[in-house]
Amino acid sequence: MIKAILFDMDGVIVDSEPLHKKAYYKMFKDVGIEVPDTLFESFTGQSTLRICQKLCLDFNLKQAPEDLVSLKRKHFKYIFANDINFQLIDGVLDLIIDYTKNGLKLVLASSASMVTINNIFNRFKLDQYFIAKLSGADLKASKPHPEIFIKAANISGFKKEECIVIEDSTNGIEAASGAGIYCIGFDSFHSKNQDYSKADLVVDDLSQISFNKIENLFQNLSK
Repeated sequence: MIKAILFDMDGVIVDSEPLHKKAYYKMFKDVGIEVPDTLFESFTGQSTLRICQKLCLDFNLKQAPEDLVSLKRKHFKYIFANDINFQLIDGVLDLIIDYTKNGLKLVLASSASMVTINNIFNRFKLDQYFIAKLSGADLKASKPHPEIFIKAANISGFKKEECIVIEDSTNGIEAASGAGIYCIGFDSFHSKNQDYSKADLVVDDLSQISFNKIENLFQNLSK
């Protein structure tokens, strides 16, 4: 029986990737590098620090990775505060309410910084639905390492067999797979060039994974 849902944030709860992309490309301009779209897309689901460490190595930058992180976050803070069109992904609030009304425990497991997580949760009043929030930026390893989902399952208080991960990125799905937790890949309009082959189930609409539908799915799997 399913007891807990471990949510990714970017691409599942909010489509903040366009905001992050604008912030990253402003930072790239600040430090004088040109990052191909294919390389940028491979970063999806990773922490900002890990991305900046790779950039410093690949482009032989003199700046420290932490300096790049600060530049990127400065740009993101401004963009986030001034984008009036930034909203929750269609159907996710209904899904969150559906899960909580049916007794599921929700844990956020995002690669975003806790500052960004809190800004988004405050903006959309999401804290009331989640029992815990984890930031990959505070952990030793970033997605695709499974650490964040192992910790999220532990925090939920349930066995990993009683948890589900909802992810939209290659790195996040690989992390869930590595943690041995059933993973639903959300292949939405906002997801670009991600690999869902390691997901246990792939959906393109959040209404496809309502409480009743996932409950029926797991009842059938356990037969």
